Amino acid sequence: MTSTQTLPYVVREEDATLFYEGPEICREFLRNEAMWFGTSLVNPGDTGAVDPGHEGAWEVFYCVSGEGFIDDGENEYLLKKGDALAVPPSVPHRIHNRGTEPVFMVWAGGPGDAPASPAK
Repeated sequence: MTSTQTLPYVVREEDATLFYEGPEICREFLRNEAMWFGTSLVNPGDTGAVDPGHEGAWEVFYCVSGEGFIDDGENEYLLKKGDALAVPPSVPHRIHNRGTEPVFMVWAGGPGDAPASPAK
């Protein structure tokens, strides 16, 4: 769908684009010229692949459950349930789970149609 869509619409989990960034299970529910939105699940002991960042676009991660670290290659940021992290344009990042339960994060960015990971 494009940002010119005039009616709300539902995207079911089974209709989202499923892809993997290493062991990180990702689902993208929306991507258009305005924004993108999806989820990541990282199991205990796993680390997702490095997302190279998005030229000209911010990305926000929100921790829904569990806790995980997001690193930018130099710093790590701990996100617990209810925390969010804003990642500036072109900053590489990846999710680590050093906990004992899965970490589930939602992410969104914009403006959209930014270069996606190769698997997206």
